[in-house]
Amino acid sequence: MLAKRVIPCLDVHDGQVTRGVQFGKAEAGELRNVGDPIELALRYNEQGADEMVFFDITASAHGRATMVDVIQRVANQCFMPLTVGGGIRAVADMQIMLQAGADKVSINSAALAHPDLIREGAQKFGSQCIVVSIDAKRVGPDRWEVFSHGGRKPTGFEAVVWAQRAVELGAGEIVLNSIDADGTKAGFDLLITRSVSEAVGVPVVASGGAGKLEHMAEVLLEGKADAVLAASIFHFGDYTVNDVKRFLAHQNIPVRL
Repeated sequence: MLAKRVIPCLDVHDGQVTRGVQFGKAEAGELRNVGDPIELALRYNEQGADEMVFFDITASAHGRATMVDVIQRVANQCFMPLTVGGGIRAVADMQIMLQAGADKVSINSAALAHPDLIREGAQKFGSQCIVVSIDAKRVGPDRWEVFSHGGRKPTGFEAVVWAQRAVELGAGEIVLNSIDADGTKAGFDLLITRSVSEAVGVPVVASGGAGKLEHMAEVLLEGKADAVLAASIFHFGDYTVNDVKRFLAHQNIPVRL
């Protein structure tokens, strides 16, 4: 079994890392300011994070460009792979972020609107650089619908079907976020995570709902995820990245210590 990855996520709004409960809270003023993205990135780098993800959480909704300066500064000081998403709508946007120092680009709303963007990005930069982020909400007993624009707009796409199509088009990784669980710290949605993990042949990163160390182990084992992404538990000092890794190792889950 390959080593499982532990990935802090920095949701950036107006240049600051923020956290809220569930999606679409920026406009309502319901986001809590967590701190400076550079300082947090350095902290998680020192703690041994396997990767780091930056999401400009309002870029798609408001047409804001992703903050190239943040990525450049982090890439110059940290030595872990960086993924950046939010506001990436064209191959040219991908190139800007990759040249700024990102190792991967994450696309969501733009991929839903123009699926060929996945293929175009994979052909130019390689599938390993193209991450498709899926925001899924449970809409029935056995149905999860994909939402775009930061969880604001329903698409009618079924999450597993869309994940499969994204991989067929060239995505090298899927980040699966549960809208229902996001920010609640009540645990990951194991059912949809396992369904997507079993349906695609690329790594699946589980996102949304981490609150306890046990949640991390559950989604890696029962949810069959390849990596776990979390924000609140790291930002608010509940656990360090090292805490998570040591716990997973004690559960006989392979990690890079």
